[in-house]
Amino acid sequence: MNSSNSQKKLTLVTQNYQCPKCGKEFSTKRCLKAHQIIHTGEKPFTCTECGRSFRQKYSLNKHQKIHTGEKPYACTECGKHFQIKGHLVIHQTIHTGVKPYECTECGKSFSQNSNLRNHYKIHTGEKPFSCSECGKSFRLKVDLTRHHTIHTGEKPFTCTECGRCFSTGNNFASHLRTHNQEKPVTCTESRKQFSHKD
Repeated sequence: MNSSNSQKKLTLVTQNYQCPKCGKEFSTKRCLKAHQIIHTGEKPFTCTECGRSFRQKYSLNKHQKIHTGEKPYACTECGKHFQIKGHLVIHQTIHTGVKPYECTECGKSFSQNSNLRNHYKIHTGEKPFSCSECGKSFRLKVDLTRHHTIHTGEKPFTCTECGRCFSTGNNFASHLRTHNQEKPVTCTESRKQFSHKD
């Protein structure tokens, strides 16, 4: 009788709630319910400021700090403030120099696990982000987003100096240097001036 009671308790403790859609298991009904929103696509938490919707209340609360400008987490080393504690923790690795995530292939180290995962795709050749227009694949989502501007023709970066538009931030920044820098290097062949030697 005593052993059957302890067996019942063990059963209660290990009871899992399984998602009927994907089979993933959760320890509480609340966690299962929160997970199921992924399948329904429901985003019940809406920002009153901009109308953007979120699946989790936590995500909405985090987002709303953008509108309030609230940055409660300060770096004790340099005083820089952050909206999210996790961003402060990541930032602090700049000061400590700690890079605990090492690539097993080449030995290169990273301060963040996400950077290691992105780097590792170089070795595996994995390119999980594909363009729906032309099928070209990319290692990073940011590269796919940048590539999409080729198809859309979008050029969101405009030079206030001359009015030229650019599709990427890198090209825009490079262009800005042509306005801001002196051109001290002169080519002996063409007599053209450049901002730096190549």
